[in-house]
Amino acid sequence: MTANVPRKMRIPQFLGNGLIGYKEVAVPDPGVGELLIEVKANALCGSERGQFSDGSAFTPGHEAAGIVAAAGAGTNCAVGTPGVVYLMDYCGQCRSCKQGYTNQCLSKKGDYGFNRDGGYAPYMLVSESVFFPIDSDIPLTEATMLLDIMGTGGHAIRRAQLMRDDIDSIVVAGAGPIGLAVLSMAKLLFGIDLPVFVTDYTDYRLELARRMGAVPVHLGEVTLERVLADAGLSGVDAAFDTSGKTAARQTALHALNARGVLVCIGHGQELTLQVSSDLIATERAVLGSEYFSFGELADNSRLLAENLFYLKQIITHRFGPESLQAAFELFFQGETGKVVIEQ
Repeated sequence: MTANVPRKMRIPQFLGNGLIGYKEVAVPDPGVGELLIEVKANALCGSERGQFSDGSAFTPGHEAAGIVAAAGAGTNCAVGTPGVVYLMDYCGQCRSCKQGYTNQCLSKKGDYGFNRDGGYAPYMLVSESVFFPIDSDIPLTEATMLLDIMGTGGHAIRRAQLMRDDIDSIVVAGAGPIGLAVLSMAKLLFGIDLPVFVTDYTDYRLELARRMGAVPVHLGEVTLERVLADAGLSGVDAAFDTSGKTAARQTALHALNARGVLVCIGHGQELTLQVSSDLIATERAVLGSEYFSFGELADNSRLLAENLFYLKQIITHRFGPESLQAAFELFFQGETGKVVIEQ
């Protein structure tokens, strides 16, 4: 442990029923191959709804950015290095990891923020292999976008490109943070002129999507089919469901052109397929997309540095650690983009 690291820290406890308490615990010492990260920012995520509602035995927070505060034996990362923490403590040895698919690790050791203590604490202990150093010119709050925003959104788009390499129109179901992630990465990867239609029922999020270059579709006021027709389109080449809702998945599927691809990102409800008409006759594809691989961080960090002004629009609210309760309550009301806790 370095001289500047305290022996104790105050951490949040997710108690259940939407209540967050606090307790004091010892700051952990990094072991062999481990880094102690002083967390500077951690973004809220919809996947933490269950922890907020039901409680958690671990400290949540899986979109963390911070600075190396101490390093254990056998590590190479210098104290003071800024970076972000990859969610999955992958093994690095299985078939998936050796091929670069760390998000599909067959012997995963844990998930930070879920069954490993995460980034809402002042300090978190991580394997050096999941720490990605970043340029010191990138603010650490904005660096959190390398994770669930750029990582998850970009991975979903790259999954779609496996099936369709000539994508020139997109529908995104859901204008929450992951929907905005897909929108922003589509604009960065395909160009600002690519038409991206984003569907939702929330005015706040649809307006944010519009400012980021989307064609907003308020499904309480107009159908997606009508908006596409007004744009001179009978369908789109790729659709991304970030809502996890059956109705949204079905609408997205039926909006696809022949050879179109639907990528399901949001966990949740089912999708019903008529195999002959929905898949075979039209040669459409339906894929899943889970997080992203560690190797994608390098390209995304360059994109972030080059497009920081555009991407930082996704972060709409910033809170201090003492306002974690208020941050979660606001976030789950749906009137935000990305919400970040800064320490």
